[in-house]
Amino acid sequence: MFKFIDLFAGIGGFRIPLEEIGGNCVFSSEIDKHSILTYEANFKELPHGDIKDISEKDIPEHDLLAAGFPCQPFSIAGKMKGFNDIRGTLFFEIARIVKYHKPKVILLENVKNLVSHDNGNTISVIKNTLETLNYDIYIDTLNAKDFGLPQNRQRVYLVCFNKDYNVKKFNFPEKSNEIKVVRDILEDEPEGLEKLLIKRNDIYPDLENIKLDEIKEKHTKPLRLATINKGGQGDRVYSSKGVGITLSAHGGGSGSKTGAYYINNKIRKLSVREAARMQGFPENFKIPVSDSQAWTQFGNAVPINVVREIIKEIIKTNIFS
Repeated sequence: MFKFIDLFAGIGGFRIPLEEIGGNCVFSSEIDKHSILTYEANFKELPHGDIKDISEKDIPEHDLLAAGFPCQPFSIAGKMKGFNDIRGTLFFEIARIVKYHKPKVILLENVKNLVSHDNGNTISVIKNTLETLNYDIYIDTLNAKDFGLPQNRQRVYLVCFNKDYNVKKFNFPEKSNEIKVVRDILEDEPEGLEKLLIKRNDIYPDLENIKLDEIKEKHTKPLRLATINKGGQGDRVYSSKGVGITLSAHGGGSGSKTGAYYINNKIRKLSVREAARMQGFPENFKIPVSDSQAWTQFGNAVPINVVREIIKEIIKTNIFS
């Protein structure tokens, strides 16, 4: 139906829904050696390496460019150096490829803070660059919890259309009526359960004294029950009857990267498979790396359900017809 390239591909969060809709991936690029292992295991394709070392002339022609370009420079959790950070300049690698290939559509994802970083100057540079390259730009912030995933994960999405194809209107997808909570994606018997358990004597309050049966079903926000130690990031315990917190690639604390949840009268982290489900990855998705690396990869990934619905709206414009 259409050809696409997968830049800063990670473990293929863009590729899965793009292929579902009928896209054909003609090029992928990823620099992280652990993510490359996971990508190759699932797509039988070894991504090209550092995009900075690849000439735009060596990239095949394509209709759509997809990229979740590195978000650390724009994240509230990072140092927020933006374009002063070398990773921030990777957006201009996208611009370099776009200038040469002029794809019909560009689909980008980044952290919510992108739109406010540096008093809006960062997003202005991105928009002005793409507009100069002849693109109309649509921007919205979407939350994974509004698209059938049990995760409070707000991300900025940019959908850009080459003006030569005369797309006059684009609507981001409407919220789903489906509400999922953490309990909906739990494994019956996670492998290595003992390693997931958080056993501490500095948890307050004592969860056995909380009337958990009074917590309503399908709570649409993360529902905090208790604090571990001083209650820093990763040291907050949440109910599995609520939406989960944002998976993090680098978060610390007792519940590092996944968060800590009260499940079956125990406090534990999420398993790797549960983290995959939080992002909408299919059950047959292979995880060939260590748990630590896998948690990082899913923390860096795009939520597949959200991307899928955006692509459906792109298809409705008939730009690939």
